[in-house]
Amino acid sequence: MKRIVWPAAILALSGAFLLTVLAQDKPASAAASGAADAAAAPTAAAASAPAEVVCFESRKGATELTQREIQPGLPNVKCSPTTGAALWYGDPYDGTVPMPKTAGLEKIADGQAVIRPRSTKLTFLAQCGTACHNGTYPKGFPKDKHPVPIPTMEAMVPDVKDLQHGRGRIWCLDCHHNTQRNMLVDHFGEPISIDQSQMLCGKCHGDKLRDWRDGIHGKRIGDFTSTGKKRWFTCTECHNPHNVQDGDRQRGFIALQPETPPQLPRGMQDAKFEKTHAIGH
Repeated sequence: MKRIVWPAAILALSGAFLLTVLAQDKPASAAASGAADAAAAPTAAAASAPAEVVCFESRKGATELTQREIQPGLPNVKCSPTTGAALWYGDPYDGTVPMPKTAGLEKIADGQAVIRPRSTKLTFLAQCGTACHNGTYPKGFPKDKHPVPIPTMEAMVPDVKDLQHGRGRIWCLDCHHNTQRNMLVDHFGEPISIDQSQMLCGKCHGDKLRDWRDGIHGKRIGDFTSTGKKRWFTCTECHNPHNVQDGDRQRGFIALQPETPPQLPRGMQDAKFEKTHAIGH
């Protein structure tokens, strides 16, 4: 009898010990599995999240907009999959501020002319105005207006190495304030906001400033009635002032890839209806 009891007891104790070990190991394995699942969840969520859509309004690299919903189902902007340009706006005034009083536009009611500030998106603006040029004229800087190579500036803004604006007859301080580098400058040496580029460009391009004020030159979106609220696009939103001649082409704009023509409604053979106006004249 003893021969049977002792082996049975030893076997029972061994089994109990093994069950205890397995019971302790199982939660750890489950926890590890749960941790692995939790770590995989953000990766899966990131993979399933829609890609960020960014398009430009007037000049690539200068007026980018990130598509987002301003209301359920209504995006702030629709981007062209062909050119990457903005096609239409859910809210043309999104992110705009009232345009400061501008000479020649005094009759426009307050708040009816708005602009989208670019100063917040200019990478080096804060550095130019505080870190490097903090209201003083740098030592060793040229005393005349003959352009000279400035390696630091050429590294930061490659376009200025071969400044084509003015065909080589102007340089930095014809446009930028000499001690407040985060500002532009007028003919009297007074600072101009970087968001008011039309007041700088009008110093030399008076005819273009006049046409811009009259709505002949430039771009506006918003209410198309004569007294309606409109967003005005300023000069540097469309033109790159550091490379305005666009290299060897010596012209102001790089041609965009055209959009495909819109589809006509079913059953319509042509678009001759656009030649007639709904209101008789």
